[in-house]
Amino acid sequence: MIGIAVLGSTGSIGVSTLDVVQRHPERFRVVALTAHRSVERMEEQCRRVRPELAVMVDEDAAAALRERLADMPGAPEVLAGAEALETVASLPQVDYVMAAVVGAAGMMSSLAAARAGKRLLLANKEALVVAGALLMDAARENGATLLPIDSEHNAIFQCLPPEHRRGLDGFGVERILLTASGGPFRNADPRDLAGVTPEQACAHPNWSMGRKISVDSASMMNKGLELIEACWLFATSPERIQVVVHPQSVIHSMVQYSDGSVLAQLGNPDMRTPIAHALAWPERIAAGVEPLDLFDVARLDFEPPAPERFPCLRLAYRAAAEMGTAPVVLNAANEVAVAAFLARRIRFTDIGAVVERTMDRLPAEPVDLSGLAHVLEVDRQARDIAEQSLAREVA
Repeated sequence: MIGIAVLGSTGSIGVSTLDVVQRHPERFRVVALTAHRSVERMEEQCRRVRPELAVMVDEDAAAALRERLADMPGAPEVLAGAEALETVASLPQVDYVMAAVVGAAGMMSSLAAARAGKRLLLANKEALVVAGALLMDAARENGATLLPIDSEHNAIFQCLPPEHRRGLDGFGVERILLTASGGPFRNADPRDLAGVTPEQACAHPNWSMGRKISVDSASMMNKGLELIEACWLFATSPERIQVVVHPQSVIHSMVQYSDGSVLAQLGNPDMRTPIAHALAWPERIAAGVEPLDLFDVARLDFEPPAPERFPCLRLAYRAAAEMGTAPVVLNAANEVAVAAFLARRIRFTDIGAVVERTMDRLPAEPVDLSGLAHVLEVDRQARDIAEQSLAREVA
């Protein structure tokens, strides 16, 4: 039996993971579940899945969960605090860690799993965008297996030869084709983007997502962050990654080879597919996903992203080329700018301007691989500079 810790079990990725795991009770057992403060959903999961441990990052939520599980025979031990995420990610009885916690806590627990040599199913963006050098170094040194859960990166992984972990050179790989839906403003006149509202930016044509990631999709910053992730995951440079707008979101990404072949991974937009792939790799198991009906799809369209419409994508390419702390600055400034846009403090088109000014004021430097202190300090500085830059846009 393979022991699994699901970090962020009450979120969409966590819920999908438990759905796949419970379809294969002969193969997997859930050792630990974690959440921030979703007590009611965590209680339901504990009663249904019966883990050994449950973690609530919020102390009050942990106390509430203990009280609600008091009548449960064999109730899990309830731990509290962000440090407990790192504890369960490192447990000897845990073989696989699903890293689906958003933010810095997810970054630290992902590092803990890598340092413990686990199979790390990575759905946490910050771990690679902010701490890619640290995470990949930890995985190499401790024999961890890192498998991507993002549908695009998982698709690329499936289309690459098994030996790609040594780098793409020598395997005939020409370039990676990273697909993007284009978001709600794919065909918008760039002159109209200054007036768009948060509601319009969050109205994604294909996906139902949180407000922040929806805005990132509308600006294509989300695809830019995925570009940086791909550079780390596949040991390649941004010059070998081309973003392709594919509005149907049926092809999740492609790999082009020197013999003229292009391998693509297709499927219905259901996160259980990449989750099942990573859980069973190199085997395949049922995920509960409906088969793709090509006759229903009927057509597949492709187009290049318009640079005048998506300046955030250009900035992400810049950060990927500079690397070091540049992705840390990009991510931090973007989070500040998006929050300001959602609060109606700045315009949609100001997001890229804030990010670019922050990157100009805080040049890239090498990352200190001894720990997270350096990247967290750069993150803090970038947020301060971005906040200062907001005043210019508001004025």
